[in-house]
This record gives sequence, structure tokens and C-alpha cells, in this order.
Amino acid sequence: MYFIGVDLGTSAVKLLLMEEGGAIKKIVSREYPLYFPHSGWSEQNPEDWVSASMDGMKELTKELAEEGRMGELAGISFGGQMHGLVVLDEQDHVIRPAILWNDGRTTEETAYLNDVIGKETLSAYTANIAFPGFTAPKLLWMKKHEPERFDKIKKIMLPKDYLAYCLSGSFCTDVSDASGMLLMDVKNRCWSEEMLKICCITREQLPTIYESSEVVGTLKKSVADELSFPESVKIIAGAGDNAAAAVGTATVGDGACNISLGTSGTIFISSESFRVDQNNALHSFAHADGQYHLMGCMLSAASCNKWWNEEILKTSDFAAEQKGIQKLGENKVFFLPYLMGERSPHNDANVRAMFLGMSMDTTREEMTQAVLEGVSFGLRDSFEVAKELGVTPKRTKICGGGAKSPLWRRMIANILNLKVDIIESEEGPALGAAMLAAVGCGVYPDVKTIANQLVKVMDTVCPEPELVEKYESCYQRFKTLYPAVRGLYS
Repeated sequence: MYFIGVDLGTSAVKLLLMEEGGAIKKIVSREYPLYFPHSGWSEQNPEDWVSASMDGMKELTKELAEEGRMGELAGISFGGQMHGLVVLDEQDHVIRPAILWNDGRTTEETAYLNDVIGKETLSAYTANIAFPGFTAPKLLWMKKHEPERFDKIKKIMLPKDYLAYCLSGSFCTDVSDASGMLLMDVKNRCWSEEMLKICCITREQLPTIYESSEVVGTLKKSVADELSFPESVKIIAGAGDNAAAAVGTATVGDGACNISLGTSGTIFISSESFRVDQNNALHSFAHADGQYHLMGCMLSAASCNKWWNEEILKTSDFAAEQKGIQKLGENKVFFLPYLMGERSPHNDANVRAMFLGMSMDTTREEMTQAVLEGVSFGLRDSFEVAKELGVTPKRTKICGGGAKSPLWRRMIANILNLKVDIIESEEGPALGAAMLAAVGCGVYPDVKTIANQLVKVMDTVCPEPELVEKYESCYQRFKTLYPAVRGLYS
């Protein structure tokens, strides 16, 4: 049997075809536009996601069709950009362009939720507090600024769920993606009636919540005919992009950890138990493996290194800039990685990046080293919050563009004092989605089983005791810096 994993990203959709044994047969990508109609706004046309995905699936399965093996196609699932607001009217027409995760128009609505409704109240209802990118503030923004459109809303959904709806007709979402809407009671994996009242919406306007590997329907006949797919192809709920990527890196089961060094940076820790830290510094979400996870999200990670090299040093040879870095744990220069403000654990949109500790003998290599270390220290800030909750992983997977740097991997291992596992195949949410489809179709009994069977560790970077001790001293200095500069850019 074959399974399709769809990673519905912000700039493109990535589609992956996987055999039931885990072999990746083909990968296809299709780009679509991103619109910025006003400063701080970020929107997309949901129909663009559908047309790109349909076109990509035809290309993805071209060889299967030529070989007469389309009958072996069994399931489709999704990993998708989180938090986006898609709204349909009574005729299932899209009411307005989707408001995306990186849209910043909801500053007032976010402040209202956190300061008037109250962070403690929000945490009690949803296990989280409000961020501008979350879905609930966007609904309040629509109600205030587009009341006529708001009144027409019949269905509210997330980006990947709109694609599932168009393919199957099932009005659905999954627990991991719904966790990021600020509308779900995460602990009990159901909608929060209190939050629905606060946002002036009804239960009927929201989709049915499924576990990530559950079947939500099959292909509509019209879609099956257009794609030349069997109508029996199952549609599986899928997961938010980070949870889907966690499945694809086997970050499942109690205490499993994954660090992503992408444009943004995340530390993702799965947990059998529901946990919330007292300051809501970490996101507390339901996981695609049927349990829960904690996640710290830095707004700038590998993008800090990209900015430093391309904009400041005017080079694209990142590896060459790292060659001269030798004295780890001894750098006197520190870098605060807040180029776009910070999300976890500070939740401070105003703070900005800065170098500290430079002198007349500071070198180019020391500043490059400080950038890499600053991101690593920022990830440790979130890791420390998790440890306060009793979550203490001993090792982590690592993925993302920054993870290709052996030096950066070594820093992560020693700054966080974790064994860092490098996996064989890193295809992110698309692979995780295909794995969820295989579970939904019954080829594997559960998410943990398929993840542990298919994901292979190729190498491990181990902490070095002497370097761990040096970096411990550096981190203790680093963590005093944000409190010292907080408020400078308010």
C-alpha cells in the first residue's frame, strides 16, 4: 500500500509518497502566493492550497498511474501550518482570505484576552495564554472590524482542515492543531464552552475533533475522478506541523524530545501526562501520538545565523565562517537572539537582539560563535521551564537547516547537556503525515510503533563533561541578560 503525506506550509505545499515499509518513493512541491495587504498582515487564498495540492498529487502519483497501481493508494493525511483562520459561509464559500499564523493585526484582541479575561482564566480554560498568531484573537478581530463577514460564518477551520474538507466533505480537525486555536480544552481534548462564549461563536461552527491518526472520511467522488484515485482512499485527520514533524522524527512517548533549528526554533517534548507551567511560558498542546506535549518556540533561530552571515558579513558560506571557531565555552561575547521579539519563554514582542561583552580584541569568529550560542542558550531557557515541571529528557533528535552544522550540534549537546541524535531521513511534517495515514489505514497499530520502526538514528553527539561545565557557567551569565534589558524597547 501507498500513503500520501501533505505538508501544507506557508510558502508551499510539500507532498510525499511513502510505501507501507517506510520507503519514500517521491516528493513534490508546489508554491503559492502569500499576501501582505497591510503592514503586519499575512494572508493566503485557501483555494490556492487546494489547487496546488491537487496538481501536486497528480504529479506525485504519475508513476503509480503509469504502472496501473493506483488501487494500492490507501490513505492521505496532513501536517499543516497552525493557527490560521479559515471561515466559510452557508454555501461553503470562503468568506475572506485566511489570516495566517504570522499575522500581527490582533495586538488589541490579544491584550484583551490576556489582561481583561486574564491569563489565569485562559490557562484554566485552554492550558495556554493568548498570542497574536492564535486563532481566537483573529475571530475577535473579525467581529470588531468585519462584523458583516463575521455574521456570515457557518464553519471555522484551520488550513489543513480546509484541504481535508475539500477532499472528503468531512468538517474535522485534530487535537494537536486545535490546541493552538485557544478554543480547545487541551486537558480534556474537547472544545472549551467558555472560550466559545468569549469569542461569540457556537459549537456548530466548529469542526469535530479527532485524534491525529483517526479516519475522518474517504475521497469525494468528484475529487477521486479528477485525480484518478480510488474513492476508497481514506482521509486521516493529520496534525499541526510541529506535531507531524515530531511523528516523523519519532518524538513520541513519554520524555521524547526534538529540537528544530529552522527559521524559527522549537524544543518539543512529548509527555504521557498533561502539564502546564505556572507562567505559561511553554505551549501545552495535545500530541499526535494520543498524549500531550510541551513546546517552546523561538521566533528567530537559524534565521539569526542567516542574518549575521548574509546581511552583516555579506557571505553565503556559513560553514567557512564557523571553521575558525575553536574555544567553546570560553566566549566573552553574548548574543540575545531576539531579532523579531521573542515568544517562548518570555512572550515579549518588543525585546530586540543585541551583542554584549565586546572589546577591542573581539574577533569575527567570536561574534559568529556568539550567534550560534545565543540561539542555543535561548532553547535552553525553554528547556529549563520543562525541567521545572519534572520533564527531564536525556537525549533529543535534531532537525532543520541549522542542524546540518556539526559545530552547532555540538553546542546544543553541551549547552543543554543532552545526547543529540541525528536521524537518517528528515522530511518533516510530510513524512509524519504519511506515517499517520499508515496508522489510520491499519498497517501499524499506533503512532509510537510506526515511529520507532521507521525512524533510524544514524549518529549521536554526546555531551563532553568538561565542556558542559564551561557552558553551564556561560548560561548562568546569559540568563541574567534578558531581565537586564527587558523594557528598553517597550
